[in-house]
Amino acid sequence: MNFVQPIRDVEKIREVRAFLASKSERNELLFCFGIYTGLRISDILRMKVKDVKGKNYIIVREQKVQNTRTNNKTKRIPIVPKLKRLIDKYVEDKHLEEYLFKSRQGKNKPITRVQAYNILREAAHECDLDEIGTHTLRKTFGYHIYQETKDVALLQDIFNHSSPYITLKYIGVNQDAINDAYTKLKY
Repeated sequence: MNFVQPIRDVEKIREVRAFLASKSERNELLFCFGIYTGLRISDILRMKVKDVKGKNYIIVREQKVQNTRTNNKTKRIPIVPKLKRLIDKYVEDKHLEEYLFKSRQGKNKPITRVQAYNILREAAHECDLDEIGTHTLRKTFGYHIYQETKDVALLQDIFNHSSPYITLKYIGVNQDAINDAYTKLKY
């Protein structure tokens, strides 16, 4: 399993978004949905139009944590204005029961995790990014929230992590500190 990184550079985020927008509205929304909500790709792909159309927040029961004793509740995630504008435009003419990230294959099926990965890998290749995968979206969300707030406890709660160390490692902050320590060697 490859270890993926967040996209740390805001200009690179814009570059990836622009590339995806040039390909399709769906792919741009997929990217933005991930970096603005911090949801796992499995939870994003299960979204239907009815889950977001005309809403100011998303109610989601995270698939991965449903069966754990620590978290069997739903999450309420605000839809930030930039994401809301994208969603509103995208779902304008769609039926409520349609999957938000509908596959072109079949009648009403979401794209697969593999397809989402391929979409992001193509954008990463075009934008000269390495170590990118579907988890990059969630990690990018966390990395930038942390850079703005420095509130690891908040992120730990959002991600349902058991310790601050896991959260900092997950979003790549520990790796940044390690890299910085190496560059300070002066022998």
